[in-house]
Amino acid sequence: MNNFSDDLKKIFLAGVGAVAMTAEKSKEMIDQLVTKGELTVEQGKILNEELKHTISEKLKTPADVKSMEKDLEKLSPEDLANLKAKIEELQANG
Repeated sequence: MNNFSDDLKKIFLAGVGAVAMTAEKSKEMIDQLVTKGELTVEQGKILNEELKHTISEKLKTPADVKSMEKDLEKLSPEDLANLKAKIEELQANG
């Protein structure tokens, strides 16, 4: 039973890590567009606020293991490695 709770904890942490990585990548993309002049600073701020709102809403929604598994399958090997590192970091600190 303990392994099941550990696995559930890992899946939850994977979901949190995936959301965090998505937020970081989206912010980086917005910053790059602003730097290139494709977005004004004001447009970048609006997009950033919309992103924060979307992420807040997603975090309020209970995690669905099946959808998280599907999302994890879509990750690139690099993103998956980053996520694994983030999970290990969270476990070490938690």
